[in-house]
Amino acid sequence: MPVYTLPVLPYDYSALAPVISPEIIELHHDKHHAAYVKGANDTLEQLAEARDEEAWASINGLEKNLAFHLSGHILHSIYWQNMSGDGGGEPLEQDGVGELADAITESFDSYRQFKAQPSKAAATTQGSGWGVLAHEPLSGRLIVEQVYDHQGNVGQAATPILVFDAWEHAFYLQYRNQKVDFIEAMWQVVNWQDVARRYAAARSRADVLLLAP
Repeated sequence: MPVYTLPVLPYDYSALAPVISPEIIELHHDKHHAAYVKGANDTLEQLAEARDEEAWASINGLEKNLAFHLSGHILHSIYWQNMSGDGGGEPLEQDGVGELADAITESFDSYRQFKAQPSKAAATTQGSGWGVLAHEPLSGRLIVEQVYDHQGNVGQAATPILVFDAWEHAFYLQYRNQKVDFIEAMWQVVNWQDVARRYAAARSRADVLLLAP
């Protein structure tokens, strides 16, 4: 069976400086993200052993572990691609991301009002978590989710297209306890081309929720 692997960074450790320091990128990717990949693979092995031995007393903890590690792996894999040293600014039609810009305006009334919501969602997570912009297939609109840890408080089938990591390991070495400052700085490196590609791909799978025959 296939296993999960740590993706290669699409840039070098220093590419997002000064917004995110090379030291943070290296530790975050090579240590923290790698740990989620290992955790997901280890949990799959443990679930296989539980099936073989019919040791179902451990199933509750194993399922929680799989959700935690796998969601951590997925969100971080999006996170790295969502950023670019040449990113930032507002998504505009002349930059080739007009459909995304229109969707943001339609769902949030304006870019200014949109920008505030994921910032607040990320900044006010209790403990560790994420602010996430996602495509919700039932309505076809964009929504913001406040994700606790990696997997809690998420609308089923919504596809994340832009994620803001608000775990302390993402910023503490550089921003100390100023999480709000880190999140505001993150807007300077958003890769709108990547977000637009994810939005287009999510829209193409509009029938993912088969709620009626």
